Amino acid sequence: MPEDRENQDKEIKENQPITFQTHFTGIMEMYSDSETVCNYLNDHRGWFVRCAEPMKAIPYGENGYTLIIGHYGAFGYNVEPQMSVILEPPIENHYTMYSISNPEFNHSGYQVNYRSEMTINPIPITSAAKGIEKAYHRHKISPPEIITCINWCLDLFVTVSFPPFIYKLPMSVIYDTGDRLLRQIVKQVSPRLSYKVQKDFHSRFNLPIPPANARTCQPLQTPDKVEIINNLK
Repeated sequence: MPEDRENQDKEIKENQPITFQTHFTGIMEMYSDSETVCNYLNDHRGWFVRCAEPMKAIPYGENGYTLIIGHYGAFGYNVEPQMSVILEPPIENHYTMYSISNPEFNHSGYQVNYRSEMTINPIPITSAAKGIEKAYHRHKISPPEIITCINWCLDLFVTVSFPPFIYKLPMSVIYDTGDRLLRQIVKQVSPRLSYKVQKDFHSRFNLPIPPANARTCQPLQTPDKVEIINNLK
């Protein structure tokens, strides 16, 4: 390893917080027209807190929530991450949610930077995930010609100031473990939230609940992250 790389790693180990990241994309199908779906999403005060469980969600401001995600940790270091987010009113069926600084928090040792986007698109039933016909048949109603597909993506960055003993580990191990933990959190939280939203929406309108393949959650690998990990190996 070149000398400047050694010095940089030493400086990071001794003084600097470490930023982990994960990126996801997915879809969520809703068996109704886009206007009905948008009206439902806009009325998030009526469903978000309930659908977020077992996460604790507390209304924050007019369009925001404070989320307490749960206990997570690695290497014997544990935190209970929490963040406040704002869900902006839509612009042409495009929604944005992002984290904000909350002065009520004592973010001792970590900082969360979150952003997600959703786009609401009408799609023909022929483009829907497999199983929609069976779902409607079991519900004893005819399927519509057009449904709604919500395309979403999210970016999550968490910066952590670890206790000194953590920095004795190889940086590649720290990065890999931290990023993997973030992926596990998203894989646990996102599909559960999607299912609960689908269930709440379709039950409200007496519609069949979409099958599991009508919601997806896929991790994305970024070139910057690949370069960082490869350089640290």
